[in-house]
Amino acid sequence: MAPPIMLLLLLASFLIPTQTQFQVEAKDEAFTSIVISQKGLDFLKELLVTEAVSSIIPLQIPRIEKSVRFPFLGSVEMVVSNITIYGIDVGSSYVKLGDDGIAIIASKTTCNLSMNWYYSYTTWVAPIEVEDEGSASVQVEGVEVGLTLGLGIQEGTLKLSLKDCGCYVKEISIKLDGGASWFYQGMINAFEEQIGSAVENAITKKLKDGIVKLDTLLQALPKEIPLDDDTYLNATFVNEPVLSNSSIGFEINGLFTARRKPSVSEYLNKDTKALVACSDPSKMLGIALDEAVFNSVAATYFDAEFMQWIVDKIPDQSFLNTAGYRFIIPQLYKKYPNHDMNLNISLSSPPIIEISEHDIGAIIYADLIIDVLDEDGVIPVACISLVIRGSSSVKISGNNLAGNMKVDDFSMSLKWSNIGNLRMYLIQPVVWTGIQTVFVPYVNKHLGKGIPLPIIHGFTIQNGELLCSDSRIMVCSDVTYEPSDSHNLNWLLPSLSKYTHAT
Repeated sequence: MAPPIMLLLLLASFLIPTQTQFQVEAKDEAFTSIVISQKGLDFLKELLVTEAVSSIIPLQIPRIEKSVRFPFLGSVEMVVSNITIYGIDVGSSYVKLGDDGIAIIASKTTCNLSMNWYYSYTTWVAPIEVEDEGSASVQVEGVEVGLTLGLGIQEGTLKLSLKDCGCYVKEISIKLDGGASWFYQGMINAFEEQIGSAVENAITKKLKDGIVKLDTLLQALPKEIPLDDDTYLNATFVNEPVLSNSSIGFEINGLFTARRKPSVSEYLNKDTKALVACSDPSKMLGIALDEAVFNSVAATYFDAEFMQWIVDKIPDQSFLNTAGYRFIIPQLYKKYPNHDMNLNISLSSPPIIEISEHDIGAIIYADLIIDVLDEDGVIPVACISLVIRGSSSVKISGNNLAGNMKVDDFSMSLKWSNIGNLRMYLIQPVVWTGIQTVFVPYVNKHLGKGIPLPIIHGFTIQNGELLCSDSRIMVCSDVTYEPSDSHNLNWLLPSLSKYTHAT
C-alpha cells in the first residue's frame, strides 16, 4: 500500500530540486525555497513503504455472520471472526502530481489474512445440531489503493485535506484448516464478497484516519527551529504551495532571529524571489538560501552582543605590552611604561554579506580599543575604526553549511585617543598582523562549525555540490538514510515536541 502518512510528513521538511529550474514568486517574506521533484517523491516512497505497511498491520476487520433458513429443514449459521490482515506486499506504487493535488496510487498489492470460522446447522425435524470450526488463511490479490490529497498553507503551517480515497479488491482466495474443512469450503467461499468489501472498508478507514492524524501533525510542525539557546530559524511557511505535473514548490521565511530581540528584517532590503536551480537534474536534494539568511545570522548575533571579545593572548605576546610599541606609539610607552595591554574588539554594526556568481564577500565594521592594564583597573587609551573586506569559501560539512574567511584588504582610522595623535601608517602593519593571527582564526573557528541545513535527522547529504548565483547559495545533493535507535522515522514525530512553536 502507498505510504501516505510518513511520506507527506517528510515532504514538509525535505527539499528536492526540479529537473532544471523551479521559480516561485514571493508575495511575502520568503528567503528559502523548497522544491520536491518526482524523483524525490519516488525516493521517499521506496524508503518509507516498509514503514507505512508496518504502521498499518496488524489490521483487525469486524466479524462477519451469515444465516440461512431452509423451510422445514432448519437453519445454517456461518461466522468468520478474528479476521486480521497480517501481511501486505505492495507490487507497485507511485506518486502523481497535478493541479488537483497529490495522488498516491498502489497497485498489484497482496494482503494476507488469517481468520477463524464457525459452522452450525440445526433442524426443527429432530433435535440435531451439527457444529464445526477451524481456522483459515485468506489471500487478497490485485488490491488497488488510491487517494488524492490537497495541500495548502494555514497560519504558517501546512494544511492537508483529503479529496478522494478508495480501495478495490480484485480477487480473494480462502483456504480452510481444521475440522471437516474440505466439506465446508464451498460454503465459506460465499464469504468472499463480504470479506473483500470488509478489507476495502478497513483499509479506506485506516487511510482516512491517517490523513486526519497527519494533518494534525503537519499543523504541529515547529515554526521555530533552534540554532542555539538564543537563536532560532524561522520555519514559517509563506504563500501557497505551487503544484505542477513534476514538482511541488514551497517557500519558508528561513531567517535566523534572536528570541529576545525584534525581527532582524530591518537589516534586509532584498527582492525575495526564491529560486532553486541545480545544474544536475539527477540530484535528489536542492536547497536555495538567499544571502538574507546569512545576513540574518550575522545581525542576530550582533544584536545578542556576541560579536565582541577581549584579546589578551596572541602568538607574539610582546604586542600586548606597551614596550612593544616603544617606537610605534612612543607617547603610549612614555605614559604607561611596561604595562600589559588588552585589545577590545567589537563590531560596530552587523557584517554585510554579499553573494555573487563568482564570490562571497563580507564587509566588517569594527572598533579596536587599546586598553592598558593598570593596578587601578583597565584604562582605554585609544580607539581605531576598522573596515575589513574579506571573501569566503563555503563547504558542506555533514548536514551543515560551513565556511572559511580570508581578508582581502582593510582600512583604518583613528576614532578617538587619550594619548594624542597616532601615526596610523606605523600602526597599520601591527593591526594587519593582529587581524591575520587573531581575528581571522577566531572567525574561522566559528564559521567552521557552520549553520544547519534543514535536513531531517537520519538523512545525510552525500555527493553534494555548491552553486553560487546572484544573492543565492544552492546546495545540490543526493541523500542517504541510516536508521538507528535515535534516528528513525518513528522517533521523528515525538521529537518535534522539543521545538518551540511561534505564537
